[in-house]
Amino acid sequence: MIIDSHQHFWQISRGDYGWMTDEVAAIRRDILPADLHSLAQAAGVTGTVLVQAAPTLAETLFLLDLAKRTPLVRAVVGWIDLTTDVEAQLSSIAHPALRGIRPMLQDIDDVTWILQDAVIDGLRKVAAAGLRMDALITPRHLPVIDELARRLPLLPIVVDHCAKPAFAGADPGEDWRRGMTALAAHPQVFCKLSGLVSEFGPGWSTSHLQPVFDHVLAVFGAERLMWGSDWPVLEIVGAYPEWLRTAQDLTAALTAADRDRIFGLSAARFYGLT
Repeated sequence: MIIDSHQHFWQISRGDYGWMTDEVAAIRRDILPADLHSLAQAAGVTGTVLVQAAPTLAETLFLLDLAKRTPLVRAVVGWIDLTTDVEAQLSSIAHPALRGIRPMLQDIDDVTWILQDAVIDGLRKVAAAGLRMDALITPRHLPVIDELARRLPLLPIVVDHCAKPAFAGADPGEDWRRGMTALAAHPQVFCKLSGLVSEFGPGWSTSHLQPVFDHVLAVFGAERLMWGSDWPVLEIVGAYPEWLRTAQDLTAALTAADRDRIFGLSAARFYGLT
C-alpha cells in the first residue's frame, strides 16, 4: 500500500488561484483526476490525500465533488475562514472525505496570525469536529506552530513539505533543525516528506535532500513521517516517478515496517483512513 499524502487538482476557470502567476506557467493548466490516474497506477499508489490550493470554500466544495467521483482520493484537506462562523462553515462542507483544513499560512504576512484568539477558538472547533490541520509553513513559522501545538494539544497537525527548508547548498540550517526538533516534541505533530524537490530547485539530487530526510526521520520517527508527492507542483522541477524513487532511495536502509509507515501507514493513521 502506498498512500500519496499530498497532491492537488485545479480548474483554472474557477478563478481563485491567486498564486498561479507566470512563475508557475509550467503547471498553469487544468489538472484533474484523469491526469494523475496513470501516474499513480504505475507507481503503485493506492490512495491519495487531496489538498486545497485556494483559500475559498468554493475550492473545498470543488475538491469534495471530485472526491465523490474519484476512488483514488481517500481524503480531502480543505479550507475555511478560521476567524468567524467556523461551525457553520464546517456544516456547509460536511462530507465523509473531509479530514482536515489548511490555512495558507505561508501567504499571510503576519507570522503570528494563527495565534490570535479568534483563530485559536476556530481551531478548537476544528479539533472538536474530528478534523486535523495541515500547516503550510516556512521556517519563520516554526516557533509559532510550536506555540500553537502547546495551546491545542488535541489538534492533530501535520507539517507540509518539512516546513520548506531554505537550502544553503544542501544544508537546511540549524534554525530549521532546532525548530523541527521542537515541533517533534509534540506527539500530535506529524511531518510530510514532500515538496523538497521544489524547495531545492533545479539540480536537486538524493544526496542534496539527504540531510533534511535524516533529521525529520530522527526527530519524528517513521511513525509520524509520511511521503507525499506535492504533484503537480512537483512537475516544475521533477517528475512523479522520479521523486518516488528518490524517496525510496532515501528510506532504503530502513526496516520494511518503517518503510510501510512512511509510504502509507502514517498517513492512514493521521487522516483516519481505513
